[in-house]
Amino acid sequence: MGREIATSEYTRSQRTRYRRELRRNLDIFETFLDTAEFVDEGTVGVELEMNLACTDDMSPALMVDDVLADLDDEQYVHEIGRFNLEVNLPVTHPTGSGLRELEDQLAALLERADDTAQEHGARVIPIGHLPTIGEELFSDSQWRSPGARYEALENSVMQARGEEIHLRIDGEGKGLDATFDSIGPESACTSLQLHLQVPPEQFAAGWNAAQAMAGPQIALAANSPYLMGKRLWHETRVPTFQQALDSRPPEYATQGVRPRVWFGERWITSMFDLFEENVRLFPALIPESRTMAEEPLLTEGASPRLHELMLHNGTVWRWNRPIYDPGTDLPHLRLENRLLPSGPTPIDMAANAAFFYGLIHSLVHERRPLWSRMSFEQADESFQQCARWGLEARVRWPRVGRVRVADLLMEQLIPQALEGLRDLGADAEVVERYGEVLQGRARTGRNGARWQIDTVTSLQLRGADRPEALAEMTRLYRAGVDSGAPVHEWPVPARQRTAGA
Repeated sequence: MGREIATSEYTRSQRTRYRRELRRNLDIFETFLDTAEFVDEGTVGVELEMNLACTDDMSPALMVDDVLADLDDEQYVHEIGRFNLEVNLPVTHPTGSGLRELEDQLAALLERADDTAQEHGARVIPIGHLPTIGEELFSDSQWRSPGARYEALENSVMQARGEEIHLRIDGEGKGLDATFDSIGPESACTSLQLHLQVPPEQFAAGWNAAQAMAGPQIALAANSPYLMGKRLWHETRVPTFQQALDSRPPEYATQGVRPRVWFGERWITSMFDLFEENVRLFPALIPESRTMAEEPLLTEGASPRLHELMLHNGTVWRWNRPIYDPGTDLPHLRLENRLLPSGPTPIDMAANAAFFYGLIHSLVHERRPLWSRMSFEQADESFQQCARWGLEARVRWPRVGRVRVADLLMEQLIPQALEGLRDLGADAEVVERYGEVLQGRARTGRNGARWQIDTVTSLQLRGADRPEALAEMTRLYRAGVDSGAPVHEWPVPARQRTAGA
């Protein structure tokens, strides 16, 4: 869904032809996957989504067009919301000082975007949900960025669903219960997406490992506790994203039809399993043929483009998504990890990347794979519990039993991730730098979500109402980003005013 498309409306005959071509693409990909030579350099990449907030009240700033025009840099691109901004980082390696360089790139790109936003009276906020978003933001289509692909996505989801989007998310009080006549709440979800190049024979192990570790990974990084004025899950992006893009009428959900934002339901033996599942289970949302896109299926001496299959893959939002890239010389395969929230700081995000790349490497090379010792349902349950409760969650883990996830991270998973980084060839000072951040976060129990909750609680105890507290917390959050310190070291305001204050 990163590319522009030709139209936002499609005929029945176009949909029929697209389905036929999609299956043809799948057959070609199956043969190609078994016989082709793929690049295997183990490179990593990052996409960072951010929010624009008005400097005066920290409300969403619908000015991404102006900010992008001034940036005038192809690294920065639109996302679905006019208050969203995305930046794509150069490909690098997790070896040597690669992750430290990644942190420096994140800092430089974030600073440049924020400097440009300030010229327009806004700040860039790298966070899972901008806390000041209200339901009124989505009362008309002004929230949506220009472009046929975003309009087509919304049209297709809403037409398939046949009624309003309903967000029901547990939390304080009665939680959030609201309806929307658009997929607007999806734009509230901003993430840090990690890419890992994987050879075909290792992809299944990599994907299975990423699924198995998803719960502890999201607990460690949770940064999205507030949405539309409500305190909800520690990582509220998970239920928000799933419900905002749910093309199923409620009856289909009751029948067991799979959601398009999906954890999955089984371990796999090949990347092909995931693409076959996509074609078998999900109807096309954006049935743009390669003819409409003016893109060939095959070119002499090159890898197949597989336009229909790749476009379809972009409309099934797995938390760990398979990516096929035909490349310019040799093709390559990637695992796209999509479950992390944006922020808080470059060092936090680099530490999150270090945890993912290090632990994946370690798990893939274990003698007895982790996923052979836990059921897929257990991995799914862990993911949901950790998204709900963050570092306070309790999970079932092989050879450990039921355990507090913060303890599991400190005693087993963070050390294992650091060992994986060493085995990858990361510099000792890089391993030490991010190990201290990860252990500090797990030891204190303070990830981004915990800091936000504690700060809002303190501000309300000092007399602020919820909207005031959320706006002030967002200002303090931006100050924390400016400090460059990891989030577990950020101060929390005192809960009572001092004498004479």
